[in-house]
Amino acid sequence: MAAAPGEPDQDTLNSLLQQPDEPAQRSLFGEILDWMLAPLLLLWPASIVITYLVAKSIANQPFDRGLEDKVLVLAQQVRQHDGQIHINLPPVAKDILRADDADHIYFQVRNQKGELLEGDAQFPAISEEEKPLAGGIQFRNFSLNGTEMRSAYTLIESVSKNNQNPVLIEVAETLEKRGVLANEIIKGVVLPQFVILPVALALVWFALTRGLSPVTELQKRIHARRPDDLSPVDTSQVPEEITPLVESMNEMLQRVEQSIAVQKSFIADAAHQMKTPLAGMRMQSELALRQDDPEEIRRSLQQLAKSSEAATRLINQLLTLAKAENREAAGQIRESLQLNDFVLDIVSDWLPAASQKNIDLGYEQCDSQLTLFASPVMLREVISNLIDNAIRYTPSGRSVTVRLDLDSQQALAILEVEDEGPGIPEEHREKVFQRFYRILGSNTQGSGLGLAIVREIVQQHGGSISIRDHHPGATPPGCIFRIVFPINPFNELQYDEQ
Repeated sequence: MAAAPGEPDQDTLNSLLQQPDEPAQRSLFGEILDWMLAPLLLLWPASIVITYLVAKSIANQPFDRGLEDKVLVLAQQVRQHDGQIHINLPPVAKDILRADDADHIYFQVRNQKGELLEGDAQFPAISEEEKPLAGGIQFRNFSLNGTEMRSAYTLIESVSKNNQNPVLIEVAETLEKRGVLANEIIKGVVLPQFVILPVALALVWFALTRGLSPVTELQKRIHARRPDDLSPVDTSQVPEEITPLVESMNEMLQRVEQSIAVQKSFIADAAHQMKTPLAGMRMQSELALRQDDPEEIRRSLQQLAKSSEAATRLINQLLTLAKAENREAAGQIRESLQLNDFVLDIVSDWLPAASQKNIDLGYEQCDSQLTLFASPVMLREVISNLIDNAIRYTPSGRSVTVRLDLDSQQALAILEVEDEGPGIPEEHREKVFQRFYRILGSNTQGSGLGLAIVREIVQQHGGSISIRDHHPGATPPGCIFRIVFPINPFNELQYDEQ
């Protein structure tokens, strides 16, 4: 059913629904800020709790000392006369005990039977765990009529030299003033933090902004560059932490510059090489148009066909070289190859071309079965180029031999293509692998790309190629191209995963 005007059709909706979510871009500034502020904001409440506990401990100390003093004052007023315990609390002593009415002071004095001798009777009994020890002052917390209290108590074992008549003395007070003091301490510590924290956040923000400013400056410097400026970025003004990143980027720029230079050179050389066959084709076509003699026209068309064939071969080699340099190309898919049968099949394809030139094309295969993990398309291109070169440069009536061998000690597969042609002088043996390089004085047609393609593919398969004379000292010396491949240089599973 067609969509209403202004509404997206079903295909558009499906494509939108199937689009994967793009990962959110991460901010270095935000991430550093999060890692700095998150611990700070988590530690701040913990610091408040710790401050509160410390404040309570600090507030308890002077009040506990005050309770101790009151217990000691009360203990000094206990006397024994005729076996009876008397407590003489003059007004001055009562004033000392009641000196702080805001905290509601309570006290009690009991004998060993628990009978109240003086003070407040509503004190809760002392538990077994809080049993008083003679001669020392202890503290406990309890609730009295719903009010939290804290008391200091001591046990006087004897108030007479002749009798053992222990007396318990306990003085208690409410926790109101302790709470007030603790709150004042907390306010004095915590309230300034509400001012300090925003200031600290602002300083962190400012410090991060200043710290990351070199990155911003670097971004501006790179953005202000010309599109064709691939010169290295100056690291003298770059912070030490991002210097490795800038150095890596400089290395990448250098590789890009080299790649662009190679591409420009390749395009210039390719354009130059294409001029010759194209000019020949144009000249022969114009010549054919001016001719009236059928035989001359036929001759011009034959030359036109040869120029067209040369141009086609050059274009095919350029495409092959581009494919060889592109590791992700379809032709680079690798598989296990049985080299004996694979090379035999390629040699068989070149038998007609060799026979047409009256050249004996032979093949010496290896006694062992050789397996190589390689790209069949690219490896066929290597062997075909070497056989083609050998047939081109070998005079009629001579031989070309393809040989496959095994170096079992080093696990190497060895492929050799030998001919009886003019050979390659030693000073040219490295240069012939360069693009469009041709030895002066060679009368054989070619583009100078075949050996460049061969070396590129061989190196990508982990191998090496070398040149030597077939018959050293003879004329002609002939030539042997020797390729050495490590057997199974790549693990098949790892390569497929990549």
